Amino acid sequence: MPDASEKNPRALMSLSNSALSAGDRFAWYSDLVRENIAPFSLASAYAGDFGAHVLAADLGVAHVAAFSFAPLSATRTPRHIRSGDPETYQLALIQGSPMRVSQRRSDAAVETGSLVFIDTSHPLDADFPDMGRSNRVTMLRLPKSSFPLPAECADRMLSRRLSAHAVTGRLLCHYLNTVLDETAELSWAESYRLGTIAVDLAAAFLSGHLDAQHLLPAETRRRVLLTRIGAFIDRNLGDPELTPVGIAEHHHISVRSLHQLFRAEPETVAATIRRRRLERCRADLADPRLSGQPIGALAARWGFLAPAEFSRAFRASYGMSPRQFRYESGRFGRLAPGDK
Repeated sequence: MPDASEKNPRALMSLSNSALSAGDRFAWYSDLVRENIAPFSLASAYAGDFGAHVLAADLGVAHVAAFSFAPLSATRTPRHIRSGDPETYQLALIQGSPMRVSQRRSDAAVETGSLVFIDTSHPLDADFPDMGRSNRVTMLRLPKSSFPLPAECADRMLSRRLSAHAVTGRLLCHYLNTVLDETAELSWAESYRLGTIAVDLAAAFLSGHLDAQHLLPAETRRRVLLTRIGAFIDRNLGDPELTPVGIAEHHHISVRSLHQLFRAEPETVAATIRRRRLERCRADLADPRLSGQPIGALAARWGFLAPAEFSRAFRASYGMSPRQFRYESGRFGRLAPGDK
């Protein structure tokens, strides 16, 4: 186990076959799939010049990889499984051309924006047809040994088109669409934290499709609820009426339960709201595109309606006034009306 404070050297890896000769590119991608997913037999009409790019992050308890590749078909047989089985689940978000997949007598056509769940321990056929669009898939690799959803429940979800319209599905898709933008400088501790979020969201997403959330461990349910509350706070930071009472009502829990939920966290609910509002204000003050807007208007945009209260909170957090920070950020050359 690496030191938690050390930088994770595998927090972001970018791999491409563009520098290889055309004849070597398909073999390169086949090897990449074998090493990062599982052994497969791949076939493609573009094998003579197969373009592919992968952006990946090792998050300790999970692995995320965004694949971009030419049309292909993939087969995993019992022979492949005997030759190498990482014993993982793979949850795939389809982002380009649709995918057709078959596993354990279940067939699915998975459109852009939907997900599909597969198991490396069973034979599989997958096809990414040539439909004039690139194939883009973000894969979440989940070790079966530590996945919190019971195996019999997970098996029922294999090779089905999974809609992401519910709240947890939207959170999971947002995570998969953005996590690789945030991993480059992570420590191992931060990587594991993001990996744990991925595992929790995946388990909650799948259990929601089965109406089996009660089968998840209590700690998984607690962390997922915290993630949902955090996303709700982020969406509503501009509402000056955002309070613990409103947050509790929206999530159908008591205010007491909300505070208990945050008891194990580094800060209270109110402190979380205040910190995130201040972070948004700080970013806006350093943004040259907003240099013509008064500080009071930027503060109000994020729920601070009283300028004096905002100024005190900003100084307490950042050691200087909003006006001084804006000036010293190096991106601002003149005062906006109302900033004097």
